[in-house]
Amino acid sequence: MGDVDDSLARAIEHTLLRASATPADVDQLCEEALRYGFCGVCVNPAHVTRARACLAGSVLRVVTVAAFPLGANVAAVAAREAEQAALDGAQEIDLVAPLGLARAGELGSVTRFVRAVRAAVPSLTLKVILETGYFPGAELESVARAVLEARPDFLKTCTGFGPRGATVQDVERLARAARGRAEVKAAGGIQTAAEARAMLAAGASRIGTSRGVAIVTHPDGVERH
Repeated sequence: MGDVDDSLARAIEHTLLRASATPADVDQLCEEALRYGFCGVCVNPAHVTRARACLAGSVLRVVTVAAFPLGANVAAVAAREAEQAALDGAQEIDLVAPLGLARAGELGSVTRFVRAVRAAVPSLTLKVILETGYFPGAELESVARAVLEARPDFLKTCTGFGPRGATVQDVERLARAARGRAEVKAAGGIQTAAEARAMLAAGASRIGTSRGVAIVTHPDGVERH
């Protein structure tokens, strides 16, 4: 094992959102997060209780998802997902914005959707995923502003299941739209320390990646798979 890049580690949400993930995979994720000093783990809702138990007594955060990965739930269902995740021990929710409504320009409906989830879990950290690959520059900033009206804590780039991953330009646009009203989480296709650092330099404060161990133990570059 190489030297760990602690500054990167503290920004990383160690992520496992594969549908095929087993309880043993979640245990390993949590063990790695503890070992390398990540800020937390991001798991599917079915694994929140297990992750919280694995991380008991630590300061690491348990993050889960809602309306994931399609952004195609109705608001009441997404809100109920978030409420259940809170009961199970999640501290943060990564919510996919209603992508069809956003693409149609129905931005008031986007705001109301996010606001319903925000109201359901007012004490949890709420990150809203915009799936940036669907929205060219100016359009992305318009969607971001609509989301910000609902007072999330973060804007997030991608699910990792969309048309592409995050780019530095995405992060810059979201940071510009947020203007101190929210933080930015970069996620989707981030595989190297150089990519993670570029996202942080562009304005992100969190990095979501399944490649966290490789990133922090090979800070001068990792082999892509």
